[in-house]
Amino acid sequence: MQLQHKRWIWYLVPSQATAQGLSTVIPLYVIFLGGGIGEVAIISALQNGAVAIGSIFWGKVIDRFHARRAILLLSFFVVLLCSVGMYFTNSIIVLYGIAPMLGFFMVGKNPVTQLLVMESVQKNLWSWLFARTSIISTLGMLVAMAIGTVGSLYFDLRPYFLICAASSGTAMVLSTTVKGGGFHLELSSIAHSLQGLQYAISHYHFIFQKIPELYDFKHIITIFKGKISNEIGIFYFASFFFYLGSTMYFTAWTPFLRSHGFSNSGVFLNYLIQTSTMLLVFFIAPKVIAKIGEERATITAYIPRILAILIPGVSLPLMIGTVGFALAIVSSCLMVIAFSIFSTSSSVIFFKSIPQGFEGKYLGVNSAVTGVGVFAGSLVTGELTKSFGYGTLFLSSSAILVCSLALFLIYFRYRLSNKIV
Repeated sequence: MQLQHKRWIWYLVPSQATAQGLSTVIPLYVIFLGGGIGEVAIISALQNGAVAIGSIFWGKVIDRFHARRAILLLSFFVVLLCSVGMYFTNSIIVLYGIAPMLGFFMVGKNPVTQLLVMESVQKNLWSWLFARTSIISTLGMLVAMAIGTVGSLYFDLRPYFLICAASSGTAMVLSTTVKGGGFHLELSSIAHSLQGLQYAISHYHFIFQKIPELYDFKHIITIFKGKISNEIGIFYFASFFFYLGSTMYFTAWTPFLRSHGFSNSGVFLNYLIQTSTMLLVFFIAPKVIAKIGEERATITAYIPRILAILIPGVSLPLMIGTVGFALAIVSSCLMVIAFSIFSTSSSVIFFKSIPQGFEGKYLGVNSAVTGVGVFAGSLVTGELTKSFGYGTLFLSSSAILVCSLALFLIYFRYRLSNKIV
């Protein structure tokens, strides 16, 4: 297959540029309007919660109506409107209303993209096209950060929303190349594809083929009762703490940089270097995992991530000027190096743990647990930082990741002992 024959794939460049651009500029704009870490955390929580709900909603819509092009057009159009709305507002309260709407509609493109990849080529080429899709998406993120780095040197933040609006409009135009008609596949097909599962977990976290019921959480509930009915319950807890601790770091990062003298351009540059590192590690991570195995790779990935969070936590007096910028770059890059390895290796482990015929149930529970971790992480960040400061926030985040690491070690040991038996 030649990439130019699949023209729809190029909507990923402007759509990902819009998504990454907005995720960076919104916290900066909240601070510009006089807000602080508390307001940033609330907006982040609202948007993350809406993303989780939207993941369920759009998945159901696709399976029911197979309206791929219509969903893309609606998603990009509403994101365009939200971007224009943020350009015209001077109120943080209004942003509280726009943020969940933005999250809900922005996530609409995700399941469409996953299924377009799986429908476009034969199964033996899914890994190839998912890899190309990831690279193209990352290029869009780089474009957004480059524009922000240069643009914020000469202009304030407000015009950047119009750039995001124009980018979303471009994505609308490019998405018209998506043909009408129904999918040959439904969203549940992702659960049967390791490549699709890796892509979804790495990029979007939430994969709801089935809305979980209370009974589906039995492997978690039994742990609270002092029993382990299935080791997958330990995996769920480890994943929860991983995303809880990681979200605390990411929610606080932009306000933290701004509070330590970083300019808007400096913040964009930090994310530009981080995204470039992520693109580089994309090619290295699979080789590392293949060499040392999924379990060791998962454990090893915690080392740079915990170190990344400890750097600002224990170096607060140094986080200014040239030294501070260098430390911030090291911290940011270590975070994405760790996540690139962890998301790939842990998704392989999870894929192997799903019993045949129960894919939707297990993925639904895992996504729900992840969603709670992300939502709680955003809220905790604001309250913890306001009460005790950034140092306590980062140290708490790293401690939570240590708990997650311990749970993964228990999970691997428990699974191994069951295999031996």
